[in-house]
Amino acid sequence: MQLKSFDKSYISEVTLKRPEKYREIEKFSKESQNLITMGSNYSYAPLALDKKSLVIDLSQFNRILSFDKKKKEITVEAGIKIFDFLNFTLEHNLWIPQLPGYPYISLGGAVATNAHGKSCSVDGTIRKSIKKIVLYHKNHGWLNLSNEENKEIFDLTIGGLGLTGTIISITFNLIEFNFTDFFTVRKKIHSITDSINSLKENYKKEAFIYSWNTTHDIKNFGKGYIFINLPKKNKINISKFKNKKNNNFSFPLCFWNKLTIKVFNEVYSRFLDLKKEKVNESFSAVIFPFVGKENYFRFFGPKGFVESQLLVPDQVLNIFLDEIKHLCKIYEPSIALFSFKMMSGEQRLLRFEGDGTCVTFDFVKNKKNLQFLDKVDQLCIKYNILPSLSKDSRINYNIFNECYREAQIFREKLKSFDKNRVYRSELSERLKI
Repeated sequence: MQLKSFDKSYISEVTLKRPEKYREIEKFSKESQNLITMGSNYSYAPLALDKKSLVIDLSQFNRILSFDKKKKEITVEAGIKIFDFLNFTLEHNLWIPQLPGYPYISLGGAVATNAHGKSCSVDGTIRKSIKKIVLYHKNHGWLNLSNEENKEIFDLTIGGLGLTGTIISITFNLIEFNFTDFFTVRKKIHSITDSINSLKENYKKEAFIYSWNTTHDIKNFGKGYIFINLPKKNKINISKFKNKKNNNFSFPLCFWNKLTIKVFNEVYSRFLDLKKEKVNESFSAVIFPFVGKENYFRFFGPKGFVESQLLVPDQVLNIFLDEIKHLCKIYEPSIALFSFKMMSGEQRLLRFEGDGTCVTFDFVKNKKNLQFLDKVDQLCIKYNILPSLSKDSRINYNIFNECYREAQIFREKLKSFDKNRVYRSELSERLKI
């Protein structure tokens, strides 16, 4: 069957198996020399695809295996979607806060990418909520992973992009969530400096804080809004999330260009100006902002888009953004999304994690924008900036090696564990992992 990455950078005919029982995972894994595991296939970059690897689709492994409310622990199969997970845990006023912004992603995929959510400045990445993992490897069989057992493979697996084997189940440490919705405060900003200053002033006090910025007006580069989401409790319970079929439809042409982006930004800015600065928002609207807005991605057309998500150290943030503004004057890129949020954590191995500012750009895929991004890659090397491997399909071997200081350590540890390098994807081949 034919599968494509979410950003449409990679399309390939693949052999796919969808096991329904544990013994079928063993059986199918023995049918091919190389394997890769797929959850929901919502990764922007092709993490779960490779024409030479058998794709193991874990969508049928979506059960809750155990739950201990007193200990605040839950064990789930890796194919369970975030919405099913939350439908259960929120009934008990429990959750994990490190959730990506779309509820139809699998938790196995979230673990494999070391996902984060809006509150990553305070809550870090999903790594902080993981207690145990059960992993199946074609040559090593069934393995229990934790900080107490097979710790090295545990560390390789979290954020390891599916290259250590098939994640079968995960045990999470839950925390209390005694709220039902959010009170959102919106603040208008007039420049990049305003945006950064506002984030730094508030991120330690308010976990859910991020920006929406524009680049089309170079004289007011970075103007936009800061959003602060404050959890609150109402009498109404959080509505149950419903399943949704994966829709790969895209418009026949790319709608986004410099003119349409400018018009959209101006219209959206005026719309926000007319709204109250303080409004109530539902849990879903805040935690999963792209639900109901999927046409944004479809508007990029059949060629798809490029997302560059960068973790920028605080000490180089201002000079990096000055250089980005200078490059925008030269290349005039078509940037559909520009946003900031703060992050915290420790960067190791392949994990997109650390202390700094997370800067996100969405680009129309065309020659001029790709030239611009080549220059951004050089800035990443120059300023020790970390690009997200799961978001940007362009990242090559050289950029990866220069930006991820433990790239070779990950290769050597993975090779030591898996001498035949069984689990391979387009990304692992491109980055020579």
